[in-house]
Amino acid sequence: MAFFKLFTPLVLCVYSNVFSASAWSVNNFLMTGPKAFLTYSSSVQVGAQSGIAECKHQFAWDRWNCPESALQLSTHNGLRSATRETSFVHAISSAGVMYTLTRNCSLGDLDNCGCDDSRNGKIGGRGWIWGGCSDNVDFGERISKQYVDALETGQDSRAAVNLHNNEAGRLAVKATMKRICKCHGMSESCSIQTCWLQLSEFREIGNYLKLKHDHAQKLEMDKRRMRAGNSADNRGAIAEAFSTTARTELIYLEDSPDYCVKNASLGFLGTEGRECLQSGDNLSQWEKRSCRRLCHECGLKVEERRTEIISSCNCKFQWCCTVNCEQCTQVVTKHYCSRRERSNPHSKRRRHH
Repeated sequence: MAFFKLFTPLVLCVYSNVFSASAWSVNNFLMTGPKAFLTYSSSVQVGAQSGIAECKHQFAWDRWNCPESALQLSTHNGLRSATRETSFVHAISSAGVMYTLTRNCSLGDLDNCGCDDSRNGKIGGRGWIWGGCSDNVDFGERISKQYVDALETGQDSRAAVNLHNNEAGRLAVKATMKRICKCHGMSESCSIQTCWLQLSEFREIGNYLKLKHDHAQKLEMDKRRMRAGNSADNRGAIAEAFSTTARTELIYLEDSPDYCVKNASLGFLGTEGRECLQSGDNLSQWEKRSCRRLCHECGLKVEERRTEIISSCNCKFQWCCTVNCEQCTQVVTKHYCSRRERSNPHSKRRRHH
């Protein structure tokens, strides 16, 4: 524990810089220190970045598309909102850090850490026993909590909501784990199986948390007790509000703003100029409705743009030693949300007459 207290300021510096637009090197921040700390920080960086990438994938065709302005995880100076969308940011970031730490631990990339074999040899169920190399999620959960939750230094309801969503993200990693089994017995009769727990693909965790986001619960606080200014009343109001909320569910405090329109103060660009999908192979229903959601329902029209792309094609290898290609032109059609032209009432009148 003393180790983490000693390096907490450094951890905050490392983690906050994960979300900057420019690339950075862990060595810029960790010139000295134990090898394990350097390795943990690298995993935290990769995990946080995978959380950001998954956020952008999950919301690619939503009005809110996980913009850079949403990626500040702390409530520094009370500037952070606590909307349904930021609940997902906290959960997926926390899950990403835990996932990467767990995976790297099981791969043997971290000192003094490896598979979870604590249950090996015990009966797991009818016809199978625990064995093999289970992913060490307890390690990943513990170290992830040390890093991510350290960002939340406030004592108010917003900080409590963020910590709750951090934990919901970590629980999502556990909830999506898969049991993998190997058969044993004469002539592969599978009379007994050895089984272990393995992390799912991170995309599955993203899908799981997206559903949690869609059904997130708004936390209703006792505003009279919160306004009283008494810390004991504040804590009591927070505890009461959380008493009916499951740890696995995402929660939020504030209704989301209108993401259709640009809001420079909040860092939202609106949906004007966004691409949407009207046709294509293997599109989900959500993707097929993106033009309606991003354009029509936001008072915009769908504009079709065609672009010619020139690329090499029909390449042939000639002895020796050149490759000759033709130049092929392909017309790509894309659709974007654009502002509707304001109609002239006089011209309308003329057409009417």
